[in-house]
Amino acid sequence: MSGEEEENASELKLGEDFVKAKCLMNGEVAMILEHRLEQLQQVSDDPLNQMPQVFEKSLQYVKRFSRYKNPDAVRQVREILSRHELAEFELSVLGNLCPETVEEAIAMVPSLKDKGRDLDDEAIEKMLTDLALVKKFE
Repeated sequence: MSGEEEENASELKLGEDFVKAKCLMNGEVAMILEHRLEQLQQVSDDPLNQMPQVFEKSLQYVKRFSRYKNPDAVRQVREILSRHELAEFELSVLGNLCPETVEEAIAMVPSLKDKGRDLDDEAIEKMLTDLALVKKFE
């Protein structure tokens, strides 16, 4: 290997492509694809017009694996996670996987415990409790 750093998601070393990228949760992708589907259906003169299979499969996937189905809940989840100064990657992983305990959250996103961060176990627990409330009242 040349002088490049090896990519490692647990240390938030995601590579050049992800430096400025915005990661999305499955629920956000579902909202975008559903909006696009509505647009396409409105402008289509042919009621039998078929969506590309990859579009349909992508929409099915994100709808199936989205933990939050309600658009308001999806927005609330992003808002809650954004309060904790998480990297985009961390935010989307936590929003998609919905860990229930601090230990699960750290196992899924080891970078939560990086030195120099204000995220102690209590802050992570509060974040997870807030997410659970959104899910409960969705």
